[in-house]
Amino acid sequence: METAAQKSRSVTVSDVARQANVSKATAARVLGGYGVVSEKVRADVLAAAEALDYRPNEMARSMSTGKTGIIGVVVGDIENSFFSFAVRGISDVARAAGFNVILANSSEQIEVEKAAVRVLIGKRVDGLIVTPSESRDVSHLREIHRSGRPLALLDRALPDLDVDTVTVDDREAARRATKILTDAGHRNIAYVTAVDFAGREYRELKQIYTSSVRERIEGFLAACRASGLEKPERFVQLGATNPQETRTVTENLLSKHDRPTAILASDSLIAIEVFKVIRARGLRIPEDISLITFHDADWTSVTSPPITVIDQPAYALGKTIAELLIRRLKGENHIPKRVVIDTSLIERGSVGPPPGVKGGQT
Repeated sequence: METAAQKSRSVTVSDVARQANVSKATAARVLGGYGVVSEKVRADVLAAAEALDYRPNEMARSMSTGKTGIIGVVVGDIENSFFSFAVRGISDVARAAGFNVILANSSEQIEVEKAAVRVLIGKRVDGLIVTPSESRDVSHLREIHRSGRPLALLDRALPDLDVDTVTVDDREAARRATKILTDAGHRNIAYVTAVDFAGREYRELKQIYTSSVRERIEGFLAACRASGLEKPERFVQLGATNPQETRTVTENLLSKHDRPTAILASDSLIAIEVFKVIRARGLRIPEDISLITFHDADWTSVTSPPITVIDQPAYALGKTIAELLIRRLKGENHIPKRVVIDTSLIERGSVGPPPGVKGGQT
């Protein structure tokens, strides 16, 4: 029978080996998940570990194997439900494969992103999944890649960095959504995004350093120009970085003498603030103004009217990128994959013709 002294100390690999009547090296192979042993020996060691309530010493294991069993993840904004669903996909796959996840939030700021990467490397994570906040400064990501530690990119591609990447076709998604609005007869359409920099005035695509945002603006502008809209750039609105700033941007838009009759929001956090301002000003959706947003957040289906959305498969994005990274962590050396997952457009009740126009015809 175990004494109180025996219960108070940590159970070691040697204790498990003794209980299973095998060598310490054999017990270590079974408990560490490496090497080759017979099924009977494996069963005996695992039964002994369970009987003794063995808990692995993660620090000791990482020192002996060079692996921590941890994946580091850096995303742009965990408050955004898109990233929440993506991280859930990552963590579900990681857990099933025997890995833990450490999550960091960059707040879409490059220096915060760099600091998070440094911390995760300091924790000796086995690999990293990063949503890059911008494409002009990626030295920290290049360094990870050069070091041999597996790196994968979620949601945003970097053309000059040859690593596993999972995205959606943001350009095509924005083009399709904008075309719905132009087909309904809208000529003044605004695109509202959280990307921010001094001045906040959109001039050209070269200003935009976040790849997904740049591609969405490209798609928005392409659809506007294909429909003959003049100077659609004037309604690209930057700086919707938080609820208050989003409300300010929206108030400014709706105060213009040629105010937009439709708004495309770059995410659901922006869209809900746009929705609130529209309602507060006594405007009706879609009779006075139409609204579409990226991401099928829960709230978009329960408003009156429900909101038309570009449904991004966030969970599938996270699941797929985690599967690619874990394959590398388990020794596969495949050519880096660039996976593009389809979006879908869910049409609800928030799009109609502009005021004074019937059936989308001018």
